[in-house]
Amino acid sequence: MNFVPTPLPGAFIVEPQPLTDDRGWFMRYYCKDEFRQIGHDKEWVQCNHSLTIRKGTIRGMHYQLPPYGEIKLVRCIAGAVYDVIIDLRSGSPGFLQWFGVELSAGNKKMLYIPAGFAHGFQVLADNSELLYHHSEFYKPGSEGGIRYDDPTMRINWPLDVSVLSERDRQHPFLNDNFKGI
Repeated sequence: MNFVPTPLPGAFIVEPQPLTDDRGWFMRYYCKDEFRQIGHDKEWVQCNHSLTIRKGTIRGMHYQLPPYGEIKLVRCIAGAVYDVIIDLRSGSPGFLQWFGVELSAGNKKMLYIPAGFAHGFQVLADNSELLYHHSEFYKPGSEGGIRYDDPTMRINWPLDVSVLSERDRQHPFLNDNFKGI
């Protein structure tokens, strides 16, 4: 596995190394020993699977508040998405910076997201599916969100927005009072 640092401290693009032969391929996408290289020592306590039907849909930007901040490992297993993270950690050199990467079934890349980040994605192909591994359980009432079109962030989404949930539409914009999490 290759761990490629992103411009945001602690976040990595994870590139599995498939072994191929005339039968197809086999790859490891998680190994506790290998993930220790990047300082990951948490247990994955929850795994989720999402299907997003329509190209252009945006889901996000979501996060969990301390003490329930979660590390995520995100992998696209069907279709393609433009996956985006925002560093919300006060005191981080990457504070209020964003990073985006294409994750697809074809490129097999994953994104390792530290606690203290907002996460979201835009679907680049109809019927795209993601697997998420979480280091913390979902805690209703402890989640937050930022509007996908926040003028402070100026995220460059690759497509026009086709679908956005009412919940995501209601997320607030960042303001001068936001001090991080």
